[in-house]
Amino acid sequence: MATATAGAVEAGRQLLSIGAVLGVLRDEFPEVTISKIRFLEAERLVEPQRTPSGYRKFSRADVHRLAQVLRMQRDHYLPLRVIREHLDALDAGEEPPALPGGGEPHAIEPPQPEAFVPGPRLGRAELLAAAGVAEQQLADWESYGLVVATPEGGYDPEMLQVARLVAELGRFGLEPRHLRAVKAAADREVGLVEQVVAPLRRHRNPQTRAHAAALARELATLSVRLHAALVQAGLRARPGL
Repeated sequence: MATATAGAVEAGRQLLSIGAVLGVLRDEFPEVTISKIRFLEAERLVEPQRTPSGYRKFSRADVHRLAQVLRMQRDHYLPLRVIREHLDALDAGEEPPALPGGGEPHAIEPPQPEAFVPGPRLGRAELLAAAGVAEQQLADWESYGLVVATPEGGYDPEMLQVARLVAELGRFGLEPRHLRAVKAAADREVGLVEQVVAPLRRHRNPQTRAHAAALARELATLSVRLHAALVQAGLRARPGL
């Protein structure tokens, strides 16, 4: 497979803007977006230079590294942690840690232990019993969009967790109307994830489309961690909390 950087960047030390990098990478990775490049930077997989005004400037090595990351994600389903460890070791002139499945990156199979297996859906009576709530409580939560049934009428396993958490918050006097801001924030985070993975879902390559689901879960995990960290930081900044 031809690399994304072959002949795309002049020899020497030419630096590229993030838009120019996007144009180079799209020769091989048509689904890549500026948001994706920024995300990989936030994950410390690439560290472009910054101008005094804050604009990113990417070197030839940066573009090559981005192509490596995207290729390992697309073709081999490697999590970012494994990719980072592998590339950091190469950068340091060390033997990189063994990749899942052994062998070289091109021989890696998708790591099966990380495969996502959705749990069984619950009926309404099952959800009520498992969450330990009354019918009126569930109906109230549904009216605020906190608990949502599938089009078929059942409930995904995540809705049981939502119901239990809403019930637990209720013990502290927080009613569904108080949680509308939390729901709105979650909806916005879903929109951000969708913005990143949408190009992958439209791709003709079925492996790329399958990778979209794994990427969405990874982004969701990072988003939840960020949300928790921001809440903790906000509380720490309040005197007496």
